[in-house]
Amino acid sequence: MPTRAFKPKYVILPALAVGLGVSVAVVANRPFVASAFAQDAPEAAQMPPAETPAATTGMAAEERPDPAADLARKRDETRAELEALSKTIELSSDRVADLQKSIADLDKNNSSVRQALIDSATRRKSLEKQILESEKKLADLGVKEDAVRRSLHERRGLLAEVLGALQRMGRNPPPALLVTPDDALASVRSAILLGAVVPGIRKETDKLVADLANLSSLQAASAAEKSAFTATMTNSIEEERRMDLLLAENEKLSRSSAAQLDAEKKRSEDLASKATSLEGLVASMETEIASVRDAAAAARQAEENRKLLTDEQRAHAKALAESGVPDKNRIAPAYPFGELKAKLELPVAGDVLRQFGDADGTGHEAMGMTLATNPETVVTAPADGLVVYAGAFRSYGQMIILDAGDGYHLVLSGMEMISTRQGKFVFAGEPLAAMGAKRVASATALALETNRPTLYIEFRKDGKPVDSRPWWTAKDTGKARNDS
Repeated sequence: MPTRAFKPKYVILPALAVGLGVSVAVVANRPFVASAFAQDAPEAAQMPPAETPAATTGMAAEERPDPAADLARKRDETRAELEALSKTIELSSDRVADLQKSIADLDKNNSSVRQALIDSATRRKSLEKQILESEKKLADLGVKEDAVRRSLHERRGLLAEVLGALQRMGRNPPPALLVTPDDALASVRSAILLGAVVPGIRKETDKLVADLANLSSLQAASAAEKSAFTATMTNSIEEERRMDLLLAENEKLSRSSAAQLDAEKKRSEDLASKATSLEGLVASMETEIASVRDAAAAARQAEENRKLLTDEQRAHAKALAESGVPDKNRIAPAYPFGELKAKLELPVAGDVLRQFGDADGTGHEAMGMTLATNPETVVTAPADGLVVYAGAFRSYGQMIILDAGDGYHLVLSGMEMISTRQGKFVFAGEPLAAMGAKRVASATALALETNRPTLYIEFRKDGKPVDSRPWWTAKDTGKARNDS
């Protein structure tokens, strides 16, 4: 009797039986591949198809990124992206007109204009801190998003099987869907197979859903942060424009004759070219530049007068200074610089790259601290002081030296544009300068792994450098981590 040809509609390969955790079924003449889903399958079964455990392990070790380097790279990318975005933001003509009107309506006296400048600088520095925080948040979100994408990419073979399985059988299919009703043995085999496979599919599916939800959440957070950054940047540009108008108004009020200013500037440049040290520069300014000499003498006299005050009067002056509303017409610091420890704000919003005593890249210890900032960041006076020098000096680049009284001088260098002049007494928080678009090459910025603008700050007591950290508020003394 001739044997009837048999065409099976469902075939189960014996791979499951040999413990590989891989089974292939043909349903309606279409292949269904399920692997690495059995909960009790050996570790070898957890690898995507066509990958051996050794190969996968080696590849994972080779491709595993360094978290610090990954964050630094992402910060650079984020910073470049946000800088490009900031260049597209402009103020409307109506907003510019409102700013000009607000300055025109301001009481035009020296005290009110300078207070307005200090308030504007405070707002601008606050906005710049928000911009830096947005950069860091976006970089962190980007690193997390990349990690999720990398995880999905590395599991693409396994995920393809999960998606294929879900497409063919749904989340919880009955065994009969994969067998013919008249084949009891096939039904039993299918039930055994699905009993091992379905929990694994569910586990991988839940993991995939969680990853996709996490990815969506990170993308939404990034979009919200970019929107907040745009609003902050718009406010920052507005505040920058306001400050420019206030600086112009302040210059009108405090301007001496143009001829006198030009003569003093040329004389100070000549003295700076001959000076070989900061001590020599300060001494020459205080003896040979009339505006500085006169202001320094007046400041010293004011300090002497302060020493004659009663304890009650000194306490009252100190309380006014700490409240932020001391006399804006004063010509000397509100109270001794030595009493300002843990009270000064950093002159810029930025990240500390180098502290006093750190290696400076030349085999010596740094005599000051260095901060990385964003382009065009405003630089403010850390404390009340007389501007002894404002201009370029040797390898320091553009530099400002403040006489803060009590034998202290504060040195700031690395700026691109200076908006004050020597011989002028400035108040804490008053804008002095602005940073450039990138780091200025100088001796104080050697061996810094960044192209961001950098500000160098040095405190000197009786001509000798001292550590400035005790003077800064606690929240500003931390050193930046994982930043380039």
